[in-house]
Amino acid sequence: MKRNSLLIGIAGGTGSGKTTLAQRIEAALPNDVTVLEQDSYYRDRSHLAPAERAMVNYDEPAALENDLLAAHLEALRDGQVVDAPEYDFSTHTRRRATRRIAPSPIVVVEGILLFAVRELREVLDLRIFVDTDDDIRLMRRIRRDILDRGRDIADIERQYHDSVRPMHLLHVAPSKRFAHLIVPEGGENAEALDVIVGRLRYLVLDATPRG
Repeated sequence: MKRNSLLIGIAGGTGSGKTTLAQRIEAALPNDVTVLEQDSYYRDRSHLAPAERAMVNYDEPAALENDLLAAHLEALRDGQVVDAPEYDFSTHTRRRATRRIAPSPIVVVEGILLFAVRELREVLDLRIFVDTDDDIRLMRRIRRDILDRGRDIADIERQYHDSVRPMHLLHVAPSKRFAHLIVPEGGENAEALDVIVGRLRYLVLDATPRG
């Protein structure tokens, strides 16, 4: 009997350690995990001038094409291949190329606003919220935006005060109540990682059909 994929969502504030946790789950269960990033589903802003793109609020649910992500998760759960978008954070536009993603027994999706969107929450089998102190998250975000996304400190500071922090308080922090499991420090929490991996192995890889 065909077994549907198990959909795991990892949410939490910017710089909380979501990506690290997802990567370590994937590393612990090689060949059995597919990872998606909600960030890949930001809406294309190529129709806007660069100055206008810089003023968009990228920290609210409407900034993402969440209906497409939900459809892709459902397709992966049902054993179908999807073509996920690729996003260029330095220009706030989508690349022409897409990323072909094949289903696996476990599909992990991570993103700040996963649990703030009802259609995404409801498709997930397990919801994990990564809870990390604000000062640690801010330092991680600054480092990431400078090194990986080509932004300067003035732009990072403006965005943090104008949208990142207020949207975290409005959308992200309240969504913690929808989590099945809260993990302090994300991928740095070795004990929690062991528990999660053990549970996933039991549910998907070691469990045998009954009846």
